[in-house]
Amino acid sequence: MSVEPGASVKLALALVDDVRANLPVDPARIYATGISMGGYGTWDAVQRRPGLFAAALPICGGGDTACAMRIRDVPIWCFHGDADGAVPVCRSRNMVAALWAVDGKIRYREYPGVGHNCWARTYGDDAVLAWLFSQRKGK
Repeated sequence: MSVEPGASVKLALALVDDVRANLPVDPARIYATGISMGGYGTWDAVQRRPGLFAAALPICGGGDTACAMRIRDVPIWCFHGDADGAVPVCRSRNMVAALWAVDGKIRYREYPGVGHNCWARTYGDDAVLAWLFSQRKGK
């Protein structure tokens, strides 16, 4: 992970900060999710500001395994298709393994035979959304 966030992550975090400052946001219920490059962005944002997020759903992305200890207390449910031709499945597998190694709060679902678009299945699963929205900081 670079010292400074990329422009997209920097803007996304600034937007979250602005919304928190100007709207009635429950600070215990801020979530991160994204697909493909947004999956990478999800990992990046959580690794940069782990105290901000109640939980995360990175889909078809990857992060910096060296940051696993930093995010071990953030509930994360990671998703990837094992036939993904755009983002290698090892990117999710490596993050999951790194978090397991530090007793992180990580769950992983790998879809057999599914390519890059596993997000339709993930976001269409009521159990996934129920899990996400049941997470609260300090719980």
